[in-house]
Amino acid sequence: MSPYIIPLCLILFIIKASHSMGAQINETTIPQGSEINTAGPQSWVSPSGRFAFGFYPEGEGFSIGVWLVTDPSRFILWTAFRNDPPVSGGSILLTAGGSLQWIPPNQGFQGKVISAAPTSATSAAILDTGNFVLYDAKNQVIWSTFGTPTDTLLPGQNLPPGNQLFSSVSNTNHATGKYRLSNQPDGNLVMYPIGAIDPDSAYWNTGTYAQNFLLTLTLDPNGTLWLFDRNSPYRMVLFLTNQSLSASPDSESYYHLTLDADGILRLYSHVFFKQGGAPKTKVEWLVPPSNDRCSVKGVCGPNSFCQVTSSGETSCSCLPGFEFLSANQSTQGCWRAQTGGCTGNSPNGDIGLVATMVTVKNTSWSDRSYNVPPQSPTIEECKAICMSDCACEIAMFDSYCSKQMLPIRYGKRVPGSNTTLFVKVYSYEPKRTASATSIAMLTSGAALGMLSLVLLSVSVMLCKRRPFLRYTRAPQHHETEFDEESIGIRPYSFHDLELSTDGFAEELGRGAYGTVFKGVLTNSGNKGIAVKRLERMAEDGEREFQREVRAIARTHHRNLVRLFGFCNEGAHRLLVYEYMPNGSLANLLFKRDATLPNWSNRIAIALDVARGLQYLHEEIEVPIIHCDIKPENILIDSSGMAKIADFGLAKLLIGNQTKTFTGVRGTRGYLAPEWSKNTAITVKVDIYSFGVMLLEIISCRKSMALKLAGEECNISEWAYEYMFSGEMKEVAAGKGVDEVELERMVKIGIWCTQNEPVTRPVMKSVVQMMEGSVKVQRPPPPASFSQSLR
Repeated sequence: MSPYIIPLCLILFIIKASHSMGAQINETTIPQGSEINTAGPQSWVSPSGRFAFGFYPEGEGFSIGVWLVTDPSRFILWTAFRNDPPVSGGSILLTAGGSLQWIPPNQGFQGKVISAAPTSATSAAILDTGNFVLYDAKNQVIWSTFGTPTDTLLPGQNLPPGNQLFSSVSNTNHATGKYRLSNQPDGNLVMYPIGAIDPDSAYWNTGTYAQNFLLTLTLDPNGTLWLFDRNSPYRMVLFLTNQSLSASPDSESYYHLTLDADGILRLYSHVFFKQGGAPKTKVEWLVPPSNDRCSVKGVCGPNSFCQVTSSGETSCSCLPGFEFLSANQSTQGCWRAQTGGCTGNSPNGDIGLVATMVTVKNTSWSDRSYNVPPQSPTIEECKAICMSDCACEIAMFDSYCSKQMLPIRYGKRVPGSNTTLFVKVYSYEPKRTASATSIAMLTSGAALGMLSLVLLSVSVMLCKRRPFLRYTRAPQHHETEFDEESIGIRPYSFHDLELSTDGFAEELGRGAYGTVFKGVLTNSGNKGIAVKRLERMAEDGEREFQREVRAIARTHHRNLVRLFGFCNEGAHRLLVYEYMPNGSLANLLFKRDATLPNWSNRIAIALDVARGLQYLHEEIEVPIIHCDIKPENILIDSSGMAKIADFGLAKLLIGNQTKTFTGVRGTRGYLAPEWSKNTAITVKVDIYSFGVMLLEIISCRKSMALKLAGEECNISEWAYEYMFSGEMKEVAAGKGVDEVELERMVKIGIWCTQNEPVTRPVMKSVVQMMEGSVKVQRPPPPASFSQSLR
């Protein structure tokens, strides 16, 4: 049903009915000292018995929340600590001090405060509206679950301008999911996927932004869904329920509006019959319509498109040349099976990177083109234009041609669509030209002729000189794994390095794999070196060492610490690096007696690191995941240039492999969420770590030493709070800060630390945004950002 204006008499009737029903609310007082626990009574129940607050089973433990009792099932309406893992047990206590707390079963662990009340509570109650409230000594409400909605609105509960509902992950996991319902300050009620990066990502709205009202969303006890302006007589009904259903003397009806896990907003009714029996649950209203579930943007992740199966379920498919980011979770999106670019390198000089254009029809996508040709070309010209532009990954042709970069989002199957996609797909193929073939044939003929002459000569000599022939076995020279000429670095003996470091006397630092010592190469003009002695090698340490040397020897970039040589002698394995006289970035940012670099120098350092990471991820034959980007691993040379260190032991992406599963690597505070989820580890873990470090560079604060609203938080939550409140300048340390550049850098840091890997930009995009050549959109909040902090 479309929104509409209703007559004033009907409005007055509904308001009167709502007030009369509100007057019938009952409650049972819960005094200080009251307690429920997982071993005994697990909930406090409203007087009608329809609503409960307490523990409910979730996963292998319990969550804390409010639910509608519809025995034998329940509808979860509100959840505390929704993004934390379920608790193993414990109790909920209204303490003598007046706070509502979860107390863990092991008293050695600190509990959590459930409410954020400004004053002490003297009592609590679970009302027949489903609202759990805390009262002060004057019997005034100081906190309620209605004030902090999660994914649901109940009758009498409002969603004021600037507030949002967030869907759950699923019906059995009530953590923050993929979608949000935003009551925007412009008067428009809009639904977005959480990772939305621009207004075009909306998939439903009320279209009320032109009304110039600040609208509040509310649900009446009789199931009527309203938008109204508190400061004017404006009222608009989104949905008007069947009044006879609500007024039946033989039944009681309860309603709730829920943004479900699939991104659809549904108004539910639950009818309880007085003669008993199971309640009747029905969906009264929903948007978008359920017959087009793919219209919900974000059902499928980037570079994939949604289609509805014959059973009515949604299915995701990758574009040609792409594969699922996670084979077990097809909704997370896709990425290229083989990357390309302006220059295609291959492991073999005889193999070339070839791009072809594959046609995809009957789909629609969000158009975020970076270029539209000034004239409207034909469909074939559009294809050729993209083919000739190495920045163009996809050409989209409808009534005009547009060039797209990745990722491309919100695809869905639309039979009969006028949109045609040309997707650039890369593959390695032998380089064969006519001239190359002719040369190969001439060379082969000459070689055969020479071979015939040699064989004839040898046969004659053997016949004539056989009695005098002596057979001697030539000494066998096994090529070492570290041939100096093949990898371009020098081998050192352990004795040489022991002398160069004066017996490993001056320690520069310690890392995950060993200790670094300062040394001098006396035979190279007293050149300073840093010798890294590997100490924590596993049983396959020989293989890891060989892999590290090969990887480092093939990387050459101004923002990577240079490797001079190595030692592989018996049990001794050492690496010889260039010496960086200005130490680590951590010392510059966090050391008390250090002079803080000015704003422009700090941004230059951040850009140096970004360019080094772009090289490691995108510009070498075998990409490298660093796995431990942090200020301690960023070293500063004599000119102030930043260089990435300790990347040699990173997990490599061999050949066409584009993701890897491995044990946790890295440092607490910089670890991307996927490390703890046993999901694919990609270059996006480095981008998350870089985002944390970028915010540290801006603020000169350690991420793990921050507090927000009296609680521990990470640096992206802290920065987002200031961005959200319009106090961006509070994020930056020091003087001389460029406020325009500050806003850009903070947004980039928050984008890089998004929870989902597919939402984080690639390093090429990060560099472009930092340089100012690409506009930075306003990022969504971090996944762990608490609604109560907004």
